Amino acid sequence: MTRAMDASTDGPAALPHRIDPAGGCPHALNARLMARGAVAPVLLPGDVPGAVVLGHDALREFLSHPDVAKDARHFTALAEGRIPEGWPLRTFATVPGMTTADGDDHRRLRSLVSRAFTARRVEQLRPRVEELVDGLLDAVADAAAADGVVELRRHFALPLPMSVICELFGVDTEFRDRLHHLSSQVVATDTTPEESVAANQEMVAVLARIVAARTREPGDDLTSALLAARAEDGDRLSPEELIGTLLLFVVAGHETTLNLITNAVRALCGHREQLDLVREGAATWSDVVEETLRWDSPVSYFPFRYPTRDLTVDGTVIPRGTPVLAGYSGAGRDVDAHGADAARFDVTRPAKGRHLSLGHGAHYCLGAPLARLEATVALERLFARFPALDLAVPDDELPAHSGFVGNSVRRLPVRPGPSTRDQ
Repeated sequence: MTRAMDASTDGPAALPHRIDPAGGCPHALNARLMARGAVAPVLLPGDVPGAVVLGHDALREFLSHPDVAKDARHFTALAEGRIPEGWPLRTFATVPGMTTADGDDHRRLRSLVSRAFTARRVEQLRPRVEELVDGLLDAVADAAAADGVVELRRHFALPLPMSVICELFGVDTEFRDRLHHLSSQVVATDTTPEESVAANQEMVAVLARIVAARTREPGDDLTSALLAARAEDGDRLSPEELIGTLLLFVVAGHETTLNLITNAVRALCGHREQLDLVREGAATWSDVVEETLRWDSPVSYFPFRYPTRDLTVDGTVIPRGTPVLAGYSGAGRDVDAHGADAARFDVTRPAKGRHLSLGHGAHYCLGAPLARLEATVALERLFARFPALDLAVPDDELPAHSGFVGNSVRRLPVRPGPSTRDQ
């Protein structure tokens, strides 16, 4: 039976769920929404009608459907002028670049940076990633020297991906702390209109300064390469597309990996038997990364895609022009795809990598090989250096990530315990 995704439809199941802009742990909400079906109507901030697709098979179909677009000209409420300038999710819809492009335009933009993120090119970064990790682990030991506790997110999980992505794009160290702060503001869903506008304006201004610096002094980095691109007709990025590309990679290139490392540490500390399996050789650190991506996706509800016609997904009609969230955290625990024990963290789970947390189809995450490399090296070396590492507070007392796009916690206080360097 086909079900219309319309708040006017009779029956309580048709009422849209108002998503809390402050976010929080998504798994309880996902379970409630999934009880209604793989597609659910929601109200986005400002009571903007939307939808979330959170069943694994439904989301896989939706992400690669030919009648689903990323270009915001298909966002009906935006096209009709009903989305205010300070709407907290507006940047996701309107930033120029590959995340809001379709077809040939998307392929043109993606091709300009794709060569830097092939598995072979990323593997060449391994020695630098290992060097950064080892230096950060020394800093963790120093930070824990006073009282045995260290905020691992700030001292380890954040500076690793931020350093890697900024080195790739030639971002000087002077900009990095500010870029992280602004990134957090840009992806937040609980900001005021004034805060949202200010953060986006400052982010564009900072990125423009970076472009200006690389224009004056080109280097062996992706920003310089993009500035120098003169391949063929139409291949060159416009100034707006360049800023949009930098925004995408600076934000997504560190926020998601930051959450991935954080969530993996929490999962292993809460499931010591799984950590033992890795140490015994029954599973690998790559298995840990893949199971974390499935079980506690670093991105929960990613904006936006738009049906270009009324589209039936898993028996539910999503009206044309509806802004749709990709429910990665829900798909990761879908029992129809992952079995009755989908809510269990299991690094030996069969069919590893069968998740959608890095996307699917034409917009599959370009930085996936880099995120996997960083997380694998970080976790292996972290637990080798500090084998007794554990949370300093119960996991359920950790403050949830602000907003509903990212999925993690804001702080990760741990007790590293003795360092193997001291033994």
